[in-house]
Amino acid sequence: MNGERLRPYAMLAPALLVQAWLIFTGIYSALQQSLGYFPAAGLDDFSFRYYIEVLKNPDFLRGLLFSFYIAFVSSSLAVILGIFLAVLHIHSPQKDGLSNYLYRLPIIVPHTIAVLLVLSIFSSSGILPRILYSLGLLSSESAFPSMVFDRAGVGVILTYLWKATPFATLMVYTILRNTNPRLFEVALNLGATKWKAFFYVVLPLLKPAIITSFLFLFAYAFGSFEVPYLIGPTYPRALPVLAYTYYVSPELSVRPYAMAVNIIMVMVAFLLIYLYSRQIARAGW
Repeated sequence: MNGERLRPYAMLAPALLVQAWLIFTGIYSALQQSLGYFPAAGLDDFSFRYYIEVLKNPDFLRGLLFSFYIAFVSSSLAVILGIFLAVLHIHSPQKDGLSNYLYRLPIIVPHTIAVLLVLSIFSSSGILPRILYSLGLLSSESAFPSMVFDRAGVGVILTYLWKATPFATLMVYTILRNTNPRLFEVALNLGATKWKAFFYVVLPLLKPAIITSFLFLFAYAFGSFEVPYLIGPTYPRALPVLAYTYYVSPELSVRPYAMAVNIIMVMVAFLLIYLYSRQIARAGW
């Protein structure tokens, strides 16, 4: 019996060991360089100098706040919309039809394609400004408010929102589908309104899925590179973009700053993994 249980892990072990080796050797190398050990640039003294300078750098602090802002807003909105869509879907008479698969479509679409969609729709020369201009709602297409390359990161948030909402919907829908609907009906029979029945009966049951979805989406949005690089503002830069800027500098002596930023992001990722594992343990999944 124990052998059968261990068989899947044994089959996955070779691939997992290779991936673990690549990840941890990369982290180890980045940690060395972030502490100033980079012989290729003539640096061989370990110190926390680069971390101190990075943490004092206004560009880093603004990038850190911008990354947290993008991740928090996009993840929160995705979870809220996911709850709303999951509730609609669970009460839909055709919940096992085509709509059960269409809402999952954005999950398999690469983020670069999602960026192109946002650009084609929300840029100043995109589809939406053209429609509004043809309807006479805009004096010119350039009068459309900037939603890409803007300092508020609207385009970045919209991209993450379009990609993340189906994931949150799927997580919440799975819980709702396995929840006894009579609990909601009992609350209504006892005099609760539909809103109170949902808030006090259904929502607590969804708490594990909500927290898990939020942590997963937050971690991805916080560390993602391609979306803020392609349609994010030039200032402030998201932390992955800032690290890339340091990394591609022609001066190799700047490389430890890039690695210091990367290690800080890794620390945030490990913190989120810890919170995620605790939530999984509490939920008993």
